[in-house]
Amino acid sequence: MSKERIAIDMDEVIADAVHRFTEWYHRDFNVLLTPEHLHGKHLLQAVAPENQQHLRKYLHTVGFFQDLPVMPDSQDVLRRLAERYELFIATAAMGFPLSFSEKFDWLRQHFDFIPTSHVVFCGNKTIINADYLIDDNAYNFKDFRGEGILFTSHHNVNETRYRRVNSWLEVAELFGV
Repeated sequence: MSKERIAIDMDEVIADAVHRFTEWYHRDFNVLLTPEHLHGKHLLQAVAPENQQHLRKYLHTVGFFQDLPVMPDSQDVLRRLAERYELFIATAAMGFPLSFSEKFDWLRQHFDFIPTSHVVFCGNKTIINADYLIDDNAYNFKDFRGEGILFTSHHNVNETRYRRVNSWLEVAELFGV
């Protein structure tokens, strides 16, 4: 009997990319973006209009994805999930070519129990054949064949169309691990 499949997004789900954005923004503009600044907004909406282009460039800068913090409890929960489910990492990296090697190396360092054959760099996540997709961006659920599960992030707090998890401990509870 085959295992159910769970696809997991990377940025803002298992890798704390917001930490890097806020860290570099503080370095470059001496402005500390707090959770209150970000609540209900995309990052570009939380910064001065004249700084938005600079913020966009971060995603195209060597080192941005290199050593992101791991989201709390994600490693432990994914290890437990891997015992009962087939896991895939599905990250929309096609628009950020410099991110490939950094993301791959980061995954090998922090999630080495997920086979490299189960790491998918894609542009459109509808290609993923999984029963579930845990992602922070609801637009990735459009036309996805399985169930989208929204992982809470500052920008999606007002989204109500999908089942939501606020932490990896809630993911563990949801999947009974």
